[in-house]
Amino acid sequence: MPASLTPQRIAEIEKFNLEQRLKYTLKEIIKNDEIWILTDEAGCMMLTVEDEDGIPIWPNELFAKSWAVDEWQACIATPIKLDKWLKDWTPGMLDDDLAVVVFPKQDEQSLLLFADEFDFELKQQGKKAIK
Repeated sequence: MPASLTPQRIAEIEKFNLEQRLKYTLKEIIKNDEIWILTDEAGCMMLTVEDEDGIPIWPNELFAKSWAVDEWQACIATPIKLDKWLKDWTPGMLDDDLAVVVFPKQDEQSLLLFADEFDFELKQQGKKAIK
């Protein structure tokens, strides 16, 4: 667990609304140069949100692992380097008509972005980080 993620900070993050979760996730992805997903022997896990199939992503290992319970307990939190995500995953998701489910919360509404929208948001956040 990163030193900046104290139990108090985790509790604060857990209360974030959808927009705050998106901003936090984008900042963490740019800062750490990786996106976290859950995988099992069949591949990456999928969620259906608003009748759209999507790949849930998390800002770090801690939050990804927190989803590996119940029917997802066999899943492993897996990092993907940001450049690999942009080069391979975004085009693949566009081809397969898959969305990105950003930092989902159990039993709450999740933010769904199409792969190209998420790519755009990542690049915008990257520009902010350079300034």
